[in-house]
Amino acid sequence: MNGWQSRLPAEMSGLMHPLSPAQNWLSSPSTASGLIVKQTIRVDIPVDLYPNFNFVGRLLGPRGNSLKRVEATTECRVLIRGRGSIKDPAKEEIVRGKPGYEHLNEPLHILIEAELPVEIIDARLIQARDILEDLLKPVDESQDVYKKQQLRELALINGTLRDEGSPMSAGSVSPFHNSLGMKRAKTRG
Repeated sequence: MNGWQSRLPAEMSGLMHPLSPAQNWLSSPSTASGLIVKQTIRVDIPVDLYPNFNFVGRLLGPRGNSLKRVEATTECRVLIRGRGSIKDPAKEEIVRGKPGYEHLNEPLHILIEAELPVEIIDARLIQARDILEDLLKPVDESQDVYKKQQLRELALINGTLRDEGSPMSAGSVSPFHNSLGMKRAKTRG
């Protein structure tokens, strides 16, 4: 049977300890020391070197899914902070200097936080940092496989993904621009 089904009767009979609040279904089983620690590391985003590259968009991905995927994989929380971390520049200027927004006076950066058992926290933070640093390396758009995957995911979410083999995938999406040379009828407006 499945692991969770076979564990359930043992937990009810008191033979096993129930899951602790700090342990979730993604984490590893209880550790030897049981000590949970919280650590944060900072990764600077090289906006000064690449001012025209959209780092925030690349990190977030469609609907924030790329960043959520990193968080789920590493069990770390990822925060984008600093100048440019708020989408609307006018709103950023309004909230700059207010409590909770002190980070807006700093350059754009990422904070990676984890609250995990002491035995695995360093490995998870390093894993998250490595993934994010890889995403922070600017790539020419024509060779950016990651961005193509993100655009494909966005099209899938929006319901606009076209099959690679369809006749319309090669060119215009207009039904009037096809190989037969058909044009739309003129209308009076």
